[in-house]
Amino acid sequence: MKKSLTILAAALLSSGAVLAADSSAADAVTDAAGKLAATDNYSWTMTTEGGQRSPGPSHGKTEKGGYTYVDFTMRDNTVDAVVKDGKGAIKTEDGWESLDDAAKDDGGGGFNPTRFLAMRLQHYKVPALEAADLAGKTKGLTNSVDGYSADLTEDGAKGLLSFRRPGGDGPTVSDAKGSVKFWVKDGVLTKYQYKVSGTVSFNGNDRDVDRTTTVEIKDVGTTKVTVPDEAKKKIT
Repeated sequence: MKKSLTILAAALLSSGAVLAADSSAADAVTDAAGKLAATDNYSWTMTTEGGQRSPGPSHGKTEKGGYTYVDFTMRDNTVDAVVKDGKGAIKTEDGWESLDDAAKDDGGGGFNPTRFLAMRLQHYKVPALEAADLAGKTKGLTNSVDGYSADLTEDGAKGLLSFRRPGGDGPTVSDAKGSVKFWVKDGVLTKYQYKVSGTVSFNGNDRDVDRTTTVEIKDVGTTKVTVPDEAKKKIT
């Protein structure tokens, strides 16, 4: 019996050490994201791989307490957008429109890429916030030689595969799974990558998704954010 208790105690101590390590890794990632958020400004590039519908690279610039300017490559076009304090504007063929106006159903039917992007931008998170959010959707972050990594929870993976649709239900996601990795240098987040896969069902159609998204941070403290006056008018 004494031997069994000794083995059990050793197992519990070992388990506690792992939990402590995981907690430390989670704190390190959250702190690194927080330090990035505390900088005056930074830029980033986001690339997505996986499937024929993957968008081209997007770029962003943000300043603390100010504007965030992003561009997205969709097919052969580049779409510019600005967000600030939960509001935003997107550049269309007719000029800058508020996100609220651009997200409205125009009654034309079919897929409207500008409307779809405007709806997503209404819930946009800059990298520092997205990384912190991702860290909270993992199953035990661990520290390795080149970064922090973990599997995503099922709900976390589902959230990354789904999307919001005003006035209607979003897609149904099944077999969702994923993983995430964070890179930190001098205590500040420099890069993160998440991989998700699953089956997305929408409007009676099933589509298998296997997607990898990589966000690389750059020009911390030296980024300049310039916003056209026409865009600012649509935000205020």
